[in-house]
Amino acid sequence: MTAKTFNGDQKIKLTQIINEGMQVMHEIDTLQGGLNDTIKAVAEELEVKPAILKKAIKLAHKATFGQEKQDHETLETILETVGKTL
Repeated sequence: MTAKTFNGDQKIKLTQIINEGMQVMHEIDTLQGGLNDTIKAVAEELEVKPAILKKAIKLAHKATFGQEKQDHETLETILETVGKTL
């Protein structure tokens, strides 16, 4: 198997997209860190688990609460059927 080679213009494009991608990834990491700190503080104040608050944010963002609720109901039915609820 031969390795792919890139010409001058392709090398410039690759370098540009790699550098821009690295910058975006750095910005995402920074923003996620700040969001996680905020979630943790608000969750502590409201006395809820940070993971629950984070999940609520994700569900709201993706607008998938209805599907999540349906999945949870199915899961609950399965666990009740096999006698594995608390």
